[in-house]
Amino acid sequence: MKTSTDPIRDYLHAVEREARALPADRRQELLADLAEHIEVTRAERPDITIAVVLAELGDPRTIAATALAEAGSGAAGAPADPARGGAGAPARQGRVHPLIPLVMLTLSLPFMMVFPDLPGPLIGVLFRITGAVLLCTSVHWTAVHKTTGVLLTAVLPTAVISAWNLSSGGPAGDTPALLANLAMLALLAGTAAWLWRARRA
Repeated sequence: MKTSTDPIRDYLHAVEREARALPADRRQELLADLAEHIEVTRAERPDITIAVVLAELGDPRTIAATALAEAGSGAAGAPADPARGGAGAPARQGRVHPLIPLVMLTLSLPFMMVFPDLPGPLIGVLFRITGAVLLCTSVHWTAVHKTTGVLLTAVLPTAVISAWNLSSGGPAGDTPALLANLAMLALLAGTAAWLWRARRA
C-alpha cells in the first residue's frame, strides 16, 4: 500500500473533502487560509514538526463543520470568511475579535491594583470571567491553547491572590504585594502575547 509523503497536502485534501458542501469559492478560501496559517506557523516556529502544526489546527471534520456553520449564519448577508475574521466578519457572524478576550484578561489585574476599593475588584473579576468565557468560545484557538490560557490568566491568578489574602504567614508590607502583582501582570501579558501569536489566522 502506497503511503503519502505530503501530510500537509493530505490534510488540506481531507478538509476539502469534508467541506464539499461549501460553495467552491468559500472552500478554496478556507484551504488558502489554512495553507497560509501552516506556512506562517512553520516560519515563526522552525523547530515545530508538521504533525504538531496539523494537530494544533484540529480535526479536518471540525474545521469543515465550523466553516459550514459560519457560512450558514452568513448566508443572509455578505459572504462569510470561514477561516479568519475579516474586516466585517465579526459583526456578520457574531464572532468576537481575538484581541478582546486577551485585553480583558490582561486588564483584570490592573483594575484591582489601581482601584483596590470597590468597584475596582468587581470590574477586575468581571473582566476575568468574561475574558475567559470569550477565550473558551472563540474559534481562533485550539482546545489546548484555550485550556492553557484560562489556567494561566484566570485560574492561577485567582488562586494566588486568594491564597495571599487568606494566608497569615505571607510577607507583610506594600513592596512584596507590589512585586507579586507585577509578576502576575507579567504572566498575564506574556500569556496574552503567546495566545495572540498562536491564534488561528
